[in-house]
Amino acid sequence: MPKKDLLYPIAGIIIFLLIWQLVASLLIQREWLLPTPGAVVVAFAENLPLIWHHSLYTILEAVLGMIMAVVVSLGFALLMALSPAIKKTLYPLLLGSQMVPIIVLAPLFIIWFGYGTLPKVLVVILICFFPMTINILAGLNAADKETLAFYRSMGMNDRQLFRLIRLPLALPHFFSGLRISAVYSVMGAVIGEWLGAQAGLGLMLIRAQNSFNLPLVFAAILAIIIWSALIFGLVKIAEKHCLKWRKYLTEDK
Repeated sequence: MPKKDLLYPIAGIIIFLLIWQLVASLLIQREWLLPTPGAVVVAFAENLPLIWHHSLYTILEAVLGMIMAVVVSLGFALLMALSPAIKKTLYPLLLGSQMVPIIVLAPLFIIWFGYGTLPKVLVVILICFFPMTINILAGLNAADKETLAFYRSMGMNDRQLFRLIRLPLALPHFFSGLRISAVYSVMGAVIGEWLGAQAGLGLMLIRAQNSFNLPLVFAAILAIIIWSALIFGLVKIAEKHCLKWRKYLTEDK
């Protein structure tokens, strides 16, 4: 992103913080109802060791869940891309997995698997699974019939077409799904922790809410935003590194 374009999101954040400050300090005037941005920053700094402790659990759950979602999604997408019959069989199940609210399934995972890491990882997998699978499948089907027919006429077999044409075309779609999953992963871990956990930012949120410590609630939310942005940024860096070849394809245009 050009430096000039960075001014717009920075200006947006500053305007948002100014409005928040004015509403909290002039209209609400109750810290237990809406703390000011300054109070949130102070709470974040004062509770940094506590936030760091709980963040370690949440990030572990988010990263493990996202990695597992990528593996499962790749398997499902490859099967559906290679076989129309399998696609017709699995696609309704794929859609059905998104029709049941996560908030309903998460308590079942707690009952079945306890209060450890596994239920939270499963919640993250469920949240990340759909966007990853749909994007990978779209990428694998991105090559049109004319393109595939042309390369077949050049002597390529189906295996070579898949490895040299379909997989490279699927990479941009893969990273699109991965960016969405990067944002959802931390949220999924927090949802799992809300319903039962021994540690994590979700548990920290519940405890702060129950004690009406709104600055700490917002500090935990800030930590969630920071970690989500960091994972998203790492995915963007990986995407830029892995898709360097696209730049060379468009250099002459």
